[in-house]
Amino acid sequence: MVSGGKSGQEGAPARGGAARTRGRPRSFDRATALEKALMAFWERGYEATSVSDLTRVMDIGAPSLYAAFGDKRSLFEEVVQVYGERYGSFGSRALAEEPTARAGVERMLREAAVEYTAPGRPHGCLVIHAAANCSTAEVEESLRERRNANIAAIEERIGADVSAGVLPPDTDAAALARYAGAVIQGMSQQARDGAGRAELAALAEIALAVWPRP
Repeated sequence: MVSGGKSGQEGAPARGGAARTRGRPRSFDRATALEKALMAFWERGYEATSVSDLTRVMDIGAPSLYAAFGDKRSLFEEVVQVYGERYGSFGSRALAEEPTARAGVERMLREAAVEYTAPGRPHGCLVIHAAANCSTAEVEESLRERRNANIAAIEERIGADVSAGVLPPDTDAAALARYAGAVIQGMSQQARDGAGRAELAALAEIALAVWPRP
């Protein structure tokens, strides 16, 4: 395991440097700086985004970054939380609001085609993209847990439909959920590679064609 004290505290000043800034009034808007950090991590991934990259895009000095957000890993954890609330909640909403697992996954994939190609921001999913080439074990594990939790939520919904007779009793809920997860992760990468909304929507239609019928 790679300790957070190494990669996570990239460029961290001595304790005294952060302590000296503690009593000063903040000269920047924290929410605005956090959104800028989110966009940087979303565009470049965790590993490729350095502290100097962050201070440049956030328009703050390193002491201010550490005083307001902690180290790089702490900042990233907050970024992922905000991303999930602001940009990545469409999947959980679809599963919660639609009457069946199929309807929920259909809506999830259709909305992914829109969200992953939205103009004015990086394409794809931050939680999927940020894990690419990530050598910081704690970060990689945290992102994997989030992705697996999404798949588990799909599996739970499919299992409920099997129990209710909406899906055939021999439906492999785990495999079907992983299939849906693989599709949405692939859509994220396709969006990163330049696929447009219509292309991703067509991919979603093909993916739904394999869904079992009652």
